[in-house]
Amino acid sequence: MSNNNLFKTLLVGQTIGVLAYTFIAFQTEGANLFSVFLANIKSLTWTGQFNLDFLCYLMLSGLWIMWRNKFSGKSILVGTVAMILGIVFFAPYLLWLIYKENGDLKRVLVGDK
Repeated sequence: MSNNNLFKTLLVGQTIGVLAYTFIAFQTEGANLFSVFLANIKSLTWTGQFNLDFLCYLMLSGLWIMWRNKFSGKSILVGTVAMILGIVFFAPYLLWLIYKENGDLKRVLVGDK
């Protein structure tokens, strides 16, 4: 299996896994994700540390999308959605970029710069 196919498989697996987990969490916990997420950060515990670290990753992924697309209006919208939805959005976005850029990972990363 090529590195590209392995990466694509990882992205598909992450998307499906997190979607399934999200569905179960929504059924058991309800839709109060943001209040729990922020309460954990305020708690100054390891759970809060993990959530803060994760939030930083989400922000970087969204900013990367915006930068890659030259901070156009559309890229700001797409980057913001990626920050909110996480890997459920980001992994399919990367799969789409891999397809769009014909598997050229350099172009996937930097676009037409």
